[in-house]
Amino acid sequence: MSRGGTRYASDRGLTTRMVTTMFLIGLLYVVLVGVLVAVLHGAWPIILIVAGAMFVAQFWFSDRIAAFSMGAREVSPEEAPELHGAIDRICALADMPKPRVAVARSDVPNAFATGRSERTALVCATSGLLRRLEPEELEGVLAHEMSHVAHRDVAVMTIASFLGVLAGLITRIALWGGLSRNNRSNDPIGVALLLIPLVSAVVYAVGFLLTRLLSRYRELSADRTAALLTGRPSALASALTKVSGQMARIPTEDLRKAEPYNAFYFVPAFASKQSLGRLFSSHPTLEQRLDQLGRIAADLSRP
Repeated sequence: MSRGGTRYASDRGLTTRMVTTMFLIGLLYVVLVGVLVAVLHGAWPIILIVAGAMFVAQFWFSDRIAAFSMGAREVSPEEAPELHGAIDRICALADMPKPRVAVARSDVPNAFATGRSERTALVCATSGLLRRLEPEELEGVLAHEMSHVAHRDVAVMTIASFLGVLAGLITRIALWGGLSRNNRSNDPIGVALLLIPLVSAVVYAVGFLLTRLLSRYRELSADRTAALLTGRPSALASALTKVSGQMARIPTEDLRKAEPYNAFYFVPAFASKQSLGRLFSSHPTLEQRLDQLGRIAADLSRP
C-alpha cells in the first residue's frame, strides 16, 4: 500500500504512533484555547486572530526562509547531472512529480527537503555530500528526502511546531496584560492573567517534546520507505554511517552554523549520546536507524 498517491510504502505501526502524537499535540491546543476562553474573556479573539495570522505566515513561508538560510541554490541538469539523474530515477520509482533541485555550498555532508506539497517541494544536497557519497548511497539519501516530500512531512512538522509559537505569543501578551492590570488593581482576573504564562510554558515544554518525538518517528518512516522503494537498505545504511562519521571531521564552527537546521537535515550536525539529549533530538540515534535498516535488509533477502 502506498502513501500520498506514490509508491512509497506505508508503515502502520509508525503511522499509528505519529497519529497518536499529533492527537496529543492537538489536545494541547484545545487545553490552551480553553484556558484563554475561561480567563481572557473579551480579549482572547484578538490573540487567536494574531496567532492565526502568524500560523499562516509560518506555514506559507517558513520552508522558503529555511532553504534560503541554508544557502540552497537551484541548479539545472547541466550544472548537477548526477544529482538530477538520481532524483529522476527516484521520481520514476515513486511515481511522483520531480521537485526543484538545489545544491548548498557547504562542506557539511547533508541533504534536506522543504515544501508544503509535491508542487512546492525543493530537495537540496550539500556539495560536501555530493563529493563524499557513491551513486547508490546518494540515491538512498535522496529517496529518504523524497519520502518527506511524498508524505508532506514539512507541512506536518510546521503545524505541530506552531504550538510553541502560539504558546510563546500567549505568554508575552498575557504577562504584559496581567502586569498592566495588576498595576491598576488587585482584582482576581489580573492574578489569573499572571498564571497564563505558567500554563503556556508547560504547554510549550510538553508540545516541544511531542514534536521532537513526532520528528523522530517521521525520520524512521522516511528511512524505511526509502529503503523499500530503492530495494537497497544497505546503501542507505552505508550513507548514514559515512555521513555520521564524516561529521567528526568537520570544523566545529561549521557544525554550529548548521545546528539550527537539524530538524531539516538527513543527519543532525550534532547528535548527543546522552539520554536527555536523545529526548530533545529531532532524529533517532544512528544505532536505531541502522538496526531498522538491518531488519529490512534481512526481510528483503528472504525468499
